[in-house]
Amino acid sequence: MRENKDYLITEKPSRALLIFSIPMIIGNLFQQAYTIVDSAIVGRYVGETALAAVGASYALTSIFICIAIGGGIGASVIISHHFGAHNYGRMKTGIRTALLSFLFISLILGGIGLIFSQQIMEVLNTPADAIDIAVIYLNIYFLGLPFLFMYNILSSMFNALGESRIPLYLLIFSSVLNIFLDLYMVAVLNLGVAGAAYATFIAQGISAVLSLIIFIVTLQKLPGKAEGWLSKTEFSDMSRIALPSILQQSTVSIGMMLVQSVVNSFGTQILAGFSAAMRIESLCVVPMSAIGNAMSSYTAQNIGAEKEERISQGYRMGNFMIIVIAVILCLFLEIAHKPLVALFLDNAASSQTIVTGESYLKFIGFFFCMIGFKMAVDGILRGAGAVRVFTIANLVNLTLRVTIAKFGAPIWGVSMVWYAVPLGWLANFLISYGYYRTGKWKEAVSKTVD
Repeated sequence: MRENKDYLITEKPSRALLIFSIPMIIGNLFQQAYTIVDSAIVGRYVGETALAAVGASYALTSIFICIAIGGGIGASVIISHHFGAHNYGRMKTGIRTALLSFLFISLILGGIGLIFSQQIMEVLNTPADAIDIAVIYLNIYFLGLPFLFMYNILSSMFNALGESRIPLYLLIFSSVLNIFLDLYMVAVLNLGVAGAAYATFIAQGISAVLSLIIFIVTLQKLPGKAEGWLSKTEFSDMSRIALPSILQQSTVSIGMMLVQSVVNSFGTQILAGFSAAMRIESLCVVPMSAIGNAMSSYTAQNIGAEKEERISQGYRMGNFMIIVIAVILCLFLEIAHKPLVALFLDNAASSQTIVTGESYLKFIGFFFCMIGFKMAVDGILRGAGAVRVFTIANLVNLTLRVTIAKFGAPIWGVSMVWYAVPLGWLANFLISYGYYRTGKWKEAVSKTVD
């Protein structure tokens, strides 16, 4: 364990957030490497249609990833409260409850996915020449869903204990392993999209098992004894935080999936370009998401330690970090959008595919600060257990994005999908921030701690 395991409640807010969020940012970047490497290798070695197929699958797979991440974050809020209050016995009971609950959920979701993958791709208007390839990729992905859930829940548990470096090391290992397996199975064995899916399956499985072993050893170093394997009280408390957290984490991906059906209707070439750009966007959003998640754990631990005055100090530091990162990302995309899109395409890529990817990246680069501001204030509300307005804000975000894309794109073109993204982020931020300014979110604190 880290020598100062209480650093989120004892260190200066700026230092505490940096110590916590930087490993998480690096780790999440490596986590995104899974889908980025899959897409890049498939696009370069298999072709444009295969890239479109993986892209058509991406929005759906992201929802399951967000369910795992959101559920883990929601559970970690309760674990952080217990950890901050040094209530280790109850904390261990909560950890057992979270792990068993999400194992069951992952098995149910994986089974549903395997049964209905073909129908889902048809509903999303996946181009006819890409749908069979997309279904192959999805079916292998669903087989590995329990490993995906196990790893992400354990990562959240590590973060709740202030141990954000351990998930980072495991992600680096599994990402490097995934890259080598991708190259071997796709470029050497010529297994196509199936090879990319199996590479991810194997890498995530090994990482999940290692995570479980290390977590058990880490937990044994803390005092206290769990009161059982399942607790209705802990499950209820976690669900109250986890469900809105899952919604918040899934809003972007659900919106992507619904919007994906709009993009799919424009054909394989535009879908391939959009898929390449979305991989880059997902990478750029990682630091903002990590800061939001850091604010959640930071808020929860300081609430548990009865140091609420530190929360506003941390929020100011989080926003400063967001501004710096957003400026860097904007400049980077404006300069490097062409070679970034080219990473995912072979020499036979159409001009329409290239223009689509480059146009989206040049546009979206100016708005990353908005999603960062949204995620930071959402992190505070989530950490405090103020879930009602938090949920409404994310539903407004989702509804606005889907409505603009669904009704605007058929009239004014696929660029309306671009405009819908920052408008959804802005609406989400205004609602969450307005509620934060009222101070009413503090009323949820006593309910969450009790």
